[in-house]
Amino acid sequence: MIAPAELASLAASGPAAALPWPLPLAGLVPLARAWELEIGFGKGRYLLARAAAEPERGFVGIEVAGEYFRAAARRAARRRLGNLVLLRGEALYLLATALPPAFAEAVHVYFPDPWPKAHHQRRRLLSPAALDLVTRALAPEGRILFATDHAGYGAEVEELLAGARGLAVRRWPGGWPGGPRTNYEAKYVAEGRPILRLELELADARARAPHPRGLAALAVAPVPAPASEPAPAAG
Repeated sequence: MIAPAELASLAASGPAAALPWPLPLAGLVPLARAWELEIGFGKGRYLLARAAAEPERGFVGIEVAGEYFRAAARRAARRRLGNLVLLRGEALYLLATALPPAFAEAVHVYFPDPWPKAHHQRRRLLSPAALDLVTRALAPEGRILFATDHAGYGAEVEELLAGARGLAVRRWPGGWPGGPRTNYEAKYVAEGRPILRLELELADARARAPHPRGLAALAVAPVPAPASEPAPAAG
């Protein structure tokens, strides 16, 4: 069962279902000239810093952990960040239902849970079955910025994206401009841990369609057998 989503912003706070869906972002942040989204913002280091530095842009953050969501909401309220909308809930559910399509110039995904066990990998944010939900949020020529320290997951993401239609992919081997973007990244850089950083650009609208591997999985899904008809009555 999916838990009810929460929303926090200067314009409105409380159950996200109290507002119409897709959420009226222009009503929550009327002066925003463009939008960016961070999925899994954690303690909010990058998201709050960007919102404070660029008040003319709107920012949306999604986080499933209630402790992090509430802490970031308190910090945003203290700083009076009127251009920031925080959502607590399952990212794929919110991407599919609560957020409007093609609204974000950039989607940031930093150090998501790799779900390393095979039977958990369907929960990955960047997976064949879910990639279209992430690209659905991108405006034309929008970008996805991704980073992970998990070598196995990183290799799988690169392979997945190489087979995606309509995405142009490049690496950032030397780190992001401005330095680490999350607390995890700062820690891992200090430890000398290898980090894969990718930038993906929506080259054309085909990237919003399901990934070919996702379609293949749907094609081989078992189809329930039709119910058998009752036997004719004797007589």
